[in-house]
Amino acid sequence: MKRRYFSDWGGLPAQRNIITGRAAFTPSYAIIPRRVQSDITASLLPGWDRTRAWILARPLTGFAETFAELILEMQPGGGSETPEPDAGVQGVLFVLEGAMTLTVGGAEHHMVPGGFAYLPPDSGWQVRAGDAKTVAVWVRKRYEPVPGLGVPEVLVTNDADITPAAMPDTNGAWSTTRFVDPNDLRHDMHVTIVNLLPGAEVPFTETHVMEHGLLVLQGMGVYRLNTDWVEVEAGDFMWLRAFCPQGCHASGSEPFRYLLYKDVNRHPKLWS
Repeated sequence: MKRRYFSDWGGLPAQRNIITGRAAFTPSYAIIPRRVQSDITASLLPGWDRTRAWILARPLTGFAETFAELILEMQPGGGSETPEPDAGVQGVLFVLEGAMTLTVGGAEHHMVPGGFAYLPPDSGWQVRAGDAKTVAVWVRKRYEPVPGLGVPEVLVTNDADITPAAMPDTNGAWSTTRFVDPNDLRHDMHVTIVNLLPGAEVPFTETHVMEHGLLVLQGMGVYRLNTDWVEVEAGDFMWLRAFCPQGCHASGSEPFRYLLYKDVNRHPKLWS
C-alpha cells in the first residue's frame, strides 16, 4: 500500500471563487474542508517559534469535549522548548511533511513523514523542525488516571513499520494501523489510521459513545454522518460528537486513509 500524507494547507482562495463550499457545523458533526484552512484561519501559539497552527477541534460544551487537534506548520528550525501549556495533558504527534527532532525522557528521536509519537502527561517533551518546512498533527487530551494503573510510557514509531490489522471478513480491504495495544487500559485515547482500499466500506452506521476527530490523509471517500452523506478528500477534517451515526465508502483510485482519534477505556462520568 503506497502511503501519502496530505500537508498542503494555507494560502488564500482567489477572488473569483464562489463562497459556497462543503464546510458544515451541525449538532452532531462538523466538516472542515482542506480549502478553508487558509492563511487567515491560522493561529500563532505562545511558546512556539516560527510555527503557525490550524486548530481543528477544541472542547465545546454540548458538542465534543475530550480533545483538541491541531495542524502545526513549522518553518525550518521552528518548534518549541515548552510546547504543552497545561499540566496532566498527554499528546500525540504525527508527521505529515518534513522532518523534526523530538526530545523526550532524555532521548532524541528523528521523525519523518508517517512518524508517530505518544507523549505521556507531564513528560516535558520538546520539538524542533529540521532544515525544511515541517507539518505535523498534534492531538491533546487531559489524561484520566485510574488507581492501580500506571501511566503509559513514551512511544515513538512510524506508520511504515506497523502491519495494519485487517478487520474480520474483509480480506484486508478494511484495516486499522494501531500504534498502541488496544487492550492496554492505561491508555484513555487511541490515535490510529483507518485504511480502506478503493471500493471498500464501513458497511454499517456505527453509533457509539466515543468522540472522533478524523483527518483524511490520503484519497477520497463518501462518509455517512448522522443522516447525511458527504464527500471528503485528503486534507479534510471531520469532528464527531458521541453517538453520531457514521459509516463510509472509499471512492477514487487510491487507498482512503484517515487519522482517527477516539476516547476509550474509561467509565462515563456521572458528575463533575
